[in-house]
Amino acid sequence: MQLRGSTALITGASRRIGRAIAERLADAGCNLALHCRTADQYAAACRDACAARGVRVITLDADLSDPAAAAQLPQRAIAEFGRLDVLINNASTFEPMSLADFSVDRWQRDLAVNLTAPMILAHAAAAALRAARGRIINLCDAAAERPWPAYLSYCTSKAALESLTRSLALAMAPEVCVVGVAPGVALWPDSMDSAARERLLSRIPLRRAGEPKDIAELVHFLLEHGDYITGQVLRVDGGRALH
Repeated sequence: MQLRGSTALITGASRRIGRAIAERLADAGCNLALHCRTADQYAAACRDACAARGVRVITLDADLSDPAAAAQLPQRAIAEFGRLDVLINNASTFEPMSLADFSVDRWQRDLAVNLTAPMILAHAAAAALRAARGRIINLCDAAAERPWPAYLSYCTSKAALESLTRSLALAMAPEVCVVGVAPGVALWPDSMDSAARERLLSRIPLRRAGEPKDIAELVHFLLEHGDYITGQVLRVDGGRALH
């Protein structure tokens, strides 16, 4: 598809991988509706960085754990731009939860943001995306295949998001391509010490962590050149899944 002049809605766009994707699409001439949970300095900085590239940009704040707020996002973007070509489900919670400290409230909140919100957004955007013969990109995680017992709700939600990606690819064919992108280490968690980082790097064949730009480049490729790719989940993990 042609990105120049199209419109993308990106959830969780103000920082980290979301911002890298936003800036890469702005470089390609794509107008942007940037979702953030709250309108803060990070959202404003991302908006300004993308607008400086010559595209139209708005920010949309919403709590994705609220189904009604999530459902309104596509229409808010369409009201501003008159179209919606791309939905990128990037926002997620990432909180530790072991079996010992299981919490129903936290479990439900994590699944609401990481799994239910992408479904709500896809449903709300479906008509516009079909009309545009557009794309949905779901940000999954390598942890779906190699779960961490200290992050039960996060890993479960990302594994379910992979299944949702395949289901939506069938449900929205032939007009809309739906693809998952599953980073390995694209940014180190703040809580991870240097010894843990070295242990993880030793298991990665390319012997380095990834960067947000690695994810952004793949998303850009899938949008501009992925006309015959749907229902797949592509790993961007330096070969970690080989072990």
